[in-house]
Amino acid sequence: MRKIYLPSLVTFLIGLIITILGALFKISHWPFASIMLTVGMLTEITGVIILIYVLIKRSK
Repeated sequence: MRKIYLPSLVTFLIGLIITILGALFKISHWPFASIMLTVGMLTEITGVIILIYVLIKRSK
């Protein structure tokens, strides 16, 4: 894998982990579940936007 894709992949995976933990918190009715789900999804979206930017920049 090329190093240019690494920041977007790491960002996406961190968001995925936070989202999964937020879902676990939601199932268990623990506090801060909604915040974790929101932050995780926003982190995943950020990773995808970084990847799209890198791919567009690379294609030019």
